[in-house]
Amino acid sequence: QVQLVESGGGLVQAGGSLRLSCAASGRAFSINTMGWYRQVPGRQRELVASITSGGTTNYADSVKGRFTISRDNAKNTVYLQMSSLKPEDTAVYYCYAQVPPYVKWGQGTRVTVSS
Repeated sequence: QVQLVESGGGLVQAGGSLRLSCAASGRAFSINTMGWYRQVPGRQRELVASITSGGTTNYADSVKGRFTISRDNAKNTVYLQMSSLKPEDTAVYYCYAQVPPYVKWGQGTRVTVSS
């Protein structure tokens, strides 16, 4: 089993920065891609960024140039550095990990960006 624990959410003013972390434990050696989704009440969960075990990254158009995803395979941890935050980035951010054939999810961490 793989467990994911997120940290780093909070309240920040527009234009500010936050860094989210997601640490995996358990059978972490079996993890393939990791990443982050976010969800706003009443809307579908959307992919923010992902990173493969080899370091290939993918970003939503809305965060390109502002967010950076990285991964420390030795620590089984994925990070999301968020800069130039906008009020529309306000959401609950969920870490995920592909552990074939399953997808594991973290509990979510709330990010609130005030205008």
